[in-house]
Amino acid sequence: MSRPARPRLLVISQVYVPDAAAVGQYVADACEEAAARGWDVVVYTSARGYDDPTQQYPADETRHGVTIRRLPLSSFGKRSIPVRLAAQLLFLLQASARALFAGRFASLLVSTSPPFAGFFGAILSTVKRAPLTWWVMDLNPDQMVAAGRLAPAAVLARLFDWMNRVTIRKARAVIVLDRYMKDRVVAKLPTVPDIAAKVHVLPPWSLDTHLEPSPSAAREFRVRHGIEDAFVVMYAGNHSEQNPLDTLLAAADAMSDRSDVKFVFVGGGTGKAPVDARVRAGARNIVSLPYQPLETLAAMLAAADLHVVAVGDTMVGIVHPCKIYSAMAVARPILVFGPDRCHASDIVADAAVGWHVRHGDVAGAVAAITTAQAMPATDRGEMGSEAATIIATRYSRAGVIDRFLSLAAPPLG
Repeated sequence: MSRPARPRLLVISQVYVPDAAAVGQYVADACEEAAARGWDVVVYTSARGYDDPTQQYPADETRHGVTIRRLPLSSFGKRSIPVRLAAQLLFLLQASARALFAGRFASLLVSTSPPFAGFFGAILSTVKRAPLTWWVMDLNPDQMVAAGRLAPAAVLARLFDWMNRVTIRKARAVIVLDRYMKDRVVAKLPTVPDIAAKVHVLPPWSLDTHLEPSPSAAREFRVRHGIEDAFVVMYAGNHSEQNPLDTLLAAADAMSDRSDVKFVFVGGGTGKAPVDARVRAGARNIVSLPYQPLETLAAMLAAADLHVVAVGDTMVGIVHPCKIYSAMAVARPILVFGPDRCHASDIVADAAVGWHVRHGDVAGAVAAITTAQAMPATDRGEMGSEAATIIATRYSRAGVIDRFLSLAAPPLG
């Protein structure tokens, strides 16, 4: 007797592992756990790197029980908004065409990679009669408007918002990353009374299965990059206008005579240019590194003494500071740059795990870094331990993924 077919979860995300972008790792974690729970998981994603389109991945692959179909002409880099939009549209057209002829699927999960993927998901959900879960990792057109790239009344902005409203209405569940993001999503349909009930706040989990730092690996990382004897202030992740680092860089400039403090910037993005310009100009207290592979993530994060998280003043509820979880998971204190009311500021305000500095307060940034550097290592260790405890109790991978899959891929049987 043949075995009954497993219900299929179809996932559409332009980014997926081994791409270094964090969204790909989160999607992969959810997909792999769903596969382990008995779902037939199929992912449509890009065949090229999101940041670096010269990186190519296999067209068809199975990773940890997940079937991956990578589509061509889906990433042309980030050199301009029209180029990015063209790649995103081509990706969604290919993914939708494949989905229409892919047979039946029991559930559909679509992220905001690309930003208007939810609208295509709403169409597929209607045609294929499959419930839709929309995973909002950042919010557009809000992000483009807040960055000054798009006027609120522009045709594209109104089109984006209309697509968002269609998606929210159609989705069985909308998953957002913090309470500020929920407020923004609900506000898009203020006259619909049941919208708030379908919008669920689930902060992203810590990548704790990849974060088992050994002291020797952290020391090796520090030695390899010439920071072994310094107090290391690290920013790791996407460098962008959504996560402004001007105040941190100004603090680094003000502390340029301090050979015992190093500012390490890991990652890429359009906001990396001011960092690299300082390095080329001969700044000895600044180190610039590219994105690091996942297998060295723990050593890199554990090499820091103080981790930086930045949230733009206009970006609250639009983007989410995902990097804070991994930094806390390796038991390091946090320095948050951002407004008083945002998710990262709330974490620091609620527990003794670090410092909060407003953008533009260079003196405050220097004072916080100097205070952290002067603290006994045992005191910093206690702050780090408190941070790790918060991750273990509130944001653990197992706990958050379980709640996530109860919405996107409910238990079988």
